[in-house]
Amino acid sequence: MQTEPKSVLAVTSFEPLQLNPLLPETNLSKLLRFPLGFADSGLLPLEQIAEIITVNLASILPVPEMPSCILGICNWRGEMLWLLDLNHLVGYPLLTRGVTPVAIVVKVNEQAIGLVVPQVDDIELHDLQQLQKAAAGLFPPKLLPFVLGALPNGSTVLDITAITQYPLWQIHSTKN
Repeated sequence: MQTEPKSVLAVTSFEPLQLNPLLPETNLSKLLRFPLGFADSGLLPLEQIAEIITVNLASILPVPEMPSCILGICNWRGEMLWLLDLNHLVGYPLLTRGVTPVAIVVKVNEQAIGLVVPQVDDIELHDLQQLQKAAAGLFPPKLLPFVLGALPNGSTVLDITAITQYPLWQIHSTKN
């Protein structure tokens, strides 16, 4: 008798969150909040996120000679998905083994990358026209290259393109 292969990733959809409908007066953008480090959090524009999946760390295929922020690869929808520990990339500690992290799957230039974080918290509405540009001294030096800006309430919005096009990542993602 054949058994079904175990799934490495479990798919989570945004639909069950049952968001309230947006009010008509809207210049507001939907942003996904997730933890960064121990006390901070980050936001990513929802329109740039393809999917959120649960990650089984034991099932990730490590790739030799990669920086420690690159966890490895896994199968996602029949494609190879690189998994990047977002917290570690921006200067916070590595993911701990005691949590079941999630990957925020983003696609840039037809390449999917999983930004692995401990959890996702919520979807929020913010006016990105109020976004203040990132400046040295406002953010830790390792986080600064990935910051799109800060909202008036102090929330940090990260730049998905800056993350996926970071030189360290590009060097390793194009290796044969």
